[in-house]
Amino acid sequence: MGQVLARSIFNQVMLGDCVEQLNSLPEASVDLIFADPPYNLQLAGGLNRPNESAVAGVHDDWDKFSSFRSYDQFSNDWLRAARRVLKPNGAIWVIGSYHNIFRLGTSLMDAGYWILNDVIWRKTNPMPNFRGRRFTNAHETLIWAGKDENSKYTFNYDSMKTFNDDLQMRSDWLIPICTGGERLKGEDGKKVHPTQKPLGLLQRILLATTNKGDVVLDPFFGTGTTGAAAKMLGRKFIGIERDPIYAAAAKKRIAETQVIDTEALQAMQSKRALPKVPFGTLLDIGLLKAGTTLYNSKANISAKVQVDGSLRVKKDVQGSIHKMGAHVQDKTACNGWTYWHTKDGSNLIPIDSLRKQARVELGLVH
Repeated sequence: MGQVLARSIFNQVMLGDCVEQLNSLPEASVDLIFADPPYNLQLAGGLNRPNESAVAGVHDDWDKFSSFRSYDQFSNDWLRAARRVLKPNGAIWVIGSYHNIFRLGTSLMDAGYWILNDVIWRKTNPMPNFRGRRFTNAHETLIWAGKDENSKYTFNYDSMKTFNDDLQMRSDWLIPICTGGERLKGEDGKKVHPTQKPLGLLQRILLATTNKGDVVLDPFFGTGTTGAAAKMLGRKFIGIERDPIYAAAAKKRIAETQVIDTEALQAMQSKRALPKVPFGTLLDIGLLKAGTTLYNSKANISAKVQVDGSLRVKKDVQGSIHKMGAHVQDKTACNGWTYWHTKDGSNLIPIDSLRKQARVELGLVH
């Protein structure tokens, strides 16, 4: 019953209070949550540029709270409701500024989430500090957390490394704020939402921490950046928004969003996420035979495959592909899959390629 309900609200915008709508969803039905909650900016009065023109800041009622205590209660309520709908291996991203992110961090931990990273979104084009009394506020902070300490969350490490020119992706991301044609504007020419997030930010989050077909929930949907990114990348989304004007703008935007070509949606899969295949399985399905000689990449070190999947390098030295790879190099550890090779004529082939073939033959991957 719950799963039928879940399918019926995929790729939909639910209008109403976020806690009430979260409580209406099936338990453990969502893979990832991205939340851009009210920042509680505590603004008093207007702000003008040096030329006396007004700065269009956030003055909406949804960002106003009577006290820090009331804001904390609000945060605790929606975070606990959100955690209920996350799958056991689900995760959440929460974004905020210095006004609220530290309070949100406490609320996340109190609710049982397990913090994985804080990521700094560095803005290439931040709004200047017009009064000149503080540093220019040029970043926002995102917190990435698993549902709990034991969650086997998704992290597409290899895709992020490739995205970053084969360097590990760092926790500071340089992305411009939402401006120009990307900014949604009403018929009066004014921006529809004061804090619309850039599509590039959401695309990176979804590429890093979801897979094609996953369900992404945004409890503060606004103008639908999360939904647009999800649709483009072949993910499902659920949006919750209490303001009908924002919800209408989001629906129109998403309807006009094009899905990326299916062939281009194949991201690199993390090796850690691939199904495990023991070395002995290669013998079980005939990709290797007992008695086969394996070599290192220079073919100056060899070992013979034994009937139990162990390797023998000397008469009295025998062990796993990893232990024997470490032994012959006088190291404490070794990845035997990449160290050992089999011969195909005059060519040396890493046994890791046989493991990939085994996954396909066993139906573990396509």
